[in-house]
Amino acid sequence: MTTTGQLIDVGGHRLRLSNLGKALYPESGFTKGEVIDYYVRAAPVLLPHIQDRPLTLKRYPDGVDGKSFFEKNVSNHAPDWVRTVSIETPESTRGRASADFALVQDLSTLVWAANLASIELHVPQWTVGPRGGKRNPDLLVFDLDPGAPATIVDCCEVALWLRTELANDGLTAYPKTSGSKGLQLYTPIRARSGERPINYAKRLAEKLEREHPRRVVSRMTKKLRGGKVLIDWSQNNPKKTTVAPYSLRARSSPTVSTPVTWQEVEDCVDPSELRFVAGTVLDRVDEHGDLFEPLLTQDRPPL
Repeated sequence: MTTTGQLIDVGGHRLRLSNLGKALYPESGFTKGEVIDYYVRAAPVLLPHIQDRPLTLKRYPDGVDGKSFFEKNVSNHAPDWVRTVSIETPESTRGRASADFALVQDLSTLVWAANLASIELHVPQWTVGPRGGKRNPDLLVFDLDPGAPATIVDCCEVALWLRTELANDGLTAYPKTSGSKGLQLYTPIRARSGERPINYAKRLAEKLEREHPRRVVSRMTKKLRGGKVLIDWSQNNPKKTTVAPYSLRARSSPTVSTPVTWQEVEDCVDPSELRFVAGTVLDRVDEHGDLFEPLLTQDRPPL
């Protein structure tokens, strides 16, 4: 699968894979075929976390050093076996009232997306039902973004503060790397409305900013972020998406947004300790299984 283009059968569906030898990560030589191979091997742990979540494709047809674009409306080119769902898009810059988003429900759809050079997979914190109706959010997300010279090591300290605050409210947090510079915390919830998670997350971020003004910022203004960790609560906006667990990132090397243990967060003293590339992540899955499995199985406290 990693050398030449070919017609393959995946889950009973025919797919023609193209440009498999093209280096999508020129610096490391990681090819499109290797991107597809990674997603095939990561599928058992990745698919449950994106199932029923409308996918925003982030495509890099010329590799990570070339131009990229987000794609929501896939109805024009998706095979008829790819399940799509129509979602209102009042914020569309193209004036569309809605778009047909792909739902990556199975391996064949995941391979189809990867073959489009969709290196990054972005999904919302809510799912759709069997008839395509939007459900209330089932995840609470905090995206911790360090402003230089702060690093992911500083994010780890802030993550521990957040974990304590969430625990005080009866919520359990699970960490993962962003696959870029920062760290993200996910908490399974049962939201009573679409707006409750973002309102709660904002209040909590503002509380930590008041308590740790030299270390934390909750406002997006760039000039406020130097040397601090931004707690990005806005990822809980129902209109926004976040990079999915186990998704590749479009960086110089094929880094992955990787679930980690709290022990790893507590012990981190160097950014390299929480930087994982595709092969390493697959080894971690072999060793630890899916560290984010509790997001699928744990009871969801109401919020």
